[in-house]
Amino acid sequence: MDSVDFGRESDVRWDFAGSADAGPLGAAIIGYRDAGGAGVDLRVAGTAAITVLIEFGDRGLLVDDAVGRRTLGGFVAGLPLEAMHVRGERAECIEVRLSPIQAYSLLGVSPTDLGRGVVALEDLWGSRARRLREQLASTRTWDERFALTKSFLAQCDRPMRTPDPEVLAGWNSILTSGGQVKIGALAESLGWSHKRLWARFESQIGLTPKRAAMLVRFRSAVDGLLAGRPAADVAVDCGYTDQAHLCRDVSMFANRTPGSLTANYLPTIARHRYGAWGRFFQYRGGPLGR
Repeated sequence: MDSVDFGRESDVRWDFAGSADAGPLGAAIIGYRDAGGAGVDLRVAGTAAITVLIEFGDRGLLVDDAVGRRTLGGFVAGLPLEAMHVRGERAECIEVRLSPIQAYSLLGVSPTDLGRGVVALEDLWGSRARRLREQLASTRTWDERFALTKSFLAQCDRPMRTPDPEVLAGWNSILTSGGQVKIGALAESLGWSHKRLWARFESQIGLTPKRAAMLVRFRSAVDGLLAGRPAADVAVDCGYTDQAHLCRDVSMFANRTPGSLTANYLPTIARHRYGAWGRFFQYRGGPLGR
């Protein structure tokens, strides 16, 4: 397995790498170490993926989310996540993103149960999570760390726990349309009632179809805003009724205005993360089934 280094040549303060091989589970993985004492300071907005963050140093991360303020050695963030703040000194992290399709079989809980705040790794995986952090801390290369993480996730996988084919098809339609699919038309195309699609989708993905479409559309808008495009143009291309509509969704998912959202990507670590996910995890990259 080969890794791609994003940070060592351009910024000695960060040791940053991304995995070039997503593996059979469809997990996109990056890693970063605070090599210069800059400190992790991230404002995290909603994303159309389940995020697993593992801090394998000895300091942990200070997380401010809908639950409150906690110091955690790692966490899982689901689709219902509200905007949160993550900080840490000399942090050493593995970050994994999973489609909710894969997460449904990996986490051992319904995505709905993840809630608006993060769930501590040990609350999901107990002593196995502690052991993984210890193993990661003893490694010397990113390739070793990525291999350990993928092996751990593979051991968690329960392939018999998969979403309904109609839910999978609905999720892929929402992704490939950039969140602009009409939910009524989607239910009709799947041969389900609106009520049935709503209930099954929420229990297996973690959000209602409408909310999931709003989230995917928001992430498409973020890409446009971070590319420096005018908010009015982004609003039109992403299917918002007007710029005010875009501003409301940015406030809902990121607790920011479009301008301040862009400013939050100026810190080095934020730019590295965004660049890595843009390369290894695409919202419009086609279906993400198993």
